[in-house]
Amino acid sequence: MASVTVTALKKKFGQTEVLKGVDVRVPEGHFAVLVGPSGCGKSTLLRLLAGLEEADTGKIELGDRDVTRLEPRDRNIAMVFQSYALYPHLTVRENLAFGLKLRKTDPAEINKQVERASEMLGLGALLDRLPKQLSGGQRQRVAMGRAIVRKADLYLYDEPLSNLDAALRAQVRVDIRKLHDELGATSVYVTHDQVEAMTLADVIFVLNKGQVEQSGPPLEIFDKPATRFVAAFLGSPAMNFVDGELERAGPSWVFRAKNLVVPVDEATFAGGLEPGRKVTLGIRPHEVALAEGGGETTKLVVSVVEALGPETYAHGEIAGAPFIARVEARRGLKKGETLPIVFRSIHLFDVATGKSLRAR
Repeated sequence: MASVTVTALKKKFGQTEVLKGVDVRVPEGHFAVLVGPSGCGKSTLLRLLAGLEEADTGKIELGDRDVTRLEPRDRNIAMVFQSYALYPHLTVRENLAFGLKLRKTDPAEINKQVERASEMLGLGALLDRLPKQLSGGQRQRVAMGRAIVRKADLYLYDEPLSNLDAALRAQVRVDIRKLHDELGATSVYVTHDQVEAMTLADVIFVLNKGQVEQSGPPLEIFDKPATRFVAAFLGSPAMNFVDGELERAGPSWVFRAKNLVVPVDEATFAGGLEPGRKVTLGIRPHEVALAEGGGETTKLVVSVVEALGPETYAHGEIAGAPFIARVEARRGLKKGETLPIVFRSIHLFDVATGKSLRAR
């Protein structure tokens, strides 16, 4: 295994600049996830790591090797594709062994590696089947097994779960993380699914319009998003946003929008507080609590109720903006009910730049 270092990487397709000077650092043995919306450049970055595309400028290093201009076969990487890419006329055993046979690996070593991979992924009973006799989840495990037998420095995953149904995605996601931990490998995984990103990654790179908007451990990014874009992208349901401005209220600060007034902690947003500054208030649904007793509260009139078993989401509007609050699952919430709510934690973003005002 090897660390991955990407420095000032740029890539154009025609006149479209897909990557605009990307920097990425993945320590040896870590599981990194590249996440972002369609067209943000994450799949292009993965293909550049694999050598399937050539960078215009910048550098890619695996460990202490500069592989920027090396052919894919010389990089010692293994890749798992979205489409499985299995040979339909070969059995599972033959698919697993195919790459090793091309390298003229000793037959005894091939058998050893095939057995090892099939044991790790629970494929032992499937070795003599053809791909058409397998479920989608089983095919993806075979594709992963074919990567395992490579003993690669770097494992790349290109949206490998997008063809699976929800239940299978959850199971194979666990399989992929277990596999990574058993191999002790360095892995880079591309997805647009923020649940996959949060649950799989040691480190997340959030891409937006060809640039890394923020990187770091998943919970750190979730708790302290650097921009409104990151805050909106990570989290389900998404963060609530209300536009307004900052005001002085005696010795304190408040956020004001129409009939909404929210206290602002000066220490949390030190350096970003200016009277009249146009800001966006961000509140995650789970940061909303039902108010108990008296005191100042915000009123949410419920327009839609989503009862999901372990939790319920109340939809409505606050200060003219759509708003979602998570409430106790068994409360018996009804459409038209008015909920008195308070906010446990808030985020503030500059309207013009989208950057967080939170003190770092």
